[in-house]
Amino acid sequence: MRPNDRRYTKTHEWVKIDGEIAIFGITDFAVNALCSGNEGDLVYCDLPEPGRLVNAGETFGEIESVKAVEDLNSPIDGEVIESNTVIEEHLEVLSKDPWNAGWMIKLKPRTKNLAEYELMDAPSYDAYCAAQKH
Repeated sequence: MRPNDRRYTKTHEWVKIDGEIAIFGITDFAVNALCSGNEGDLVYCDLPEPGRLVNAGETFGEIESVKAVEDLNSPIDGEVIESNTVIEEHLEVLSKDPWNAGWMIKLKPRTKNLAEYELMDAPSYDAYCAAQKH
């Protein structure tokens, strides 16, 4: 069951508004697609420096497994205020907890109104993922 307190993109990132900041990460679906359940398959993650401005849909970093390299795309517009440098050295965190400890960046959002972006709620994202498997 995916958390209902965030919104999801078609490229498998999530965003959660927490007070004045937005927190981004990748979903369990993305992690499984990259490593097929073998957390040792994740080999590299590149995250942005604080101060970088990102726009919705823009690449803010990348993650690499032994199978593939995937861009990380921003769900919303804003300014990066913090990157989770722990996961750059400990990618297994993404396999264990993509929803909390596995957050990737914190952003000062241009707006906290997520309705203006093309984002899905958890049930819609679940249906989207189910359709991707077929």
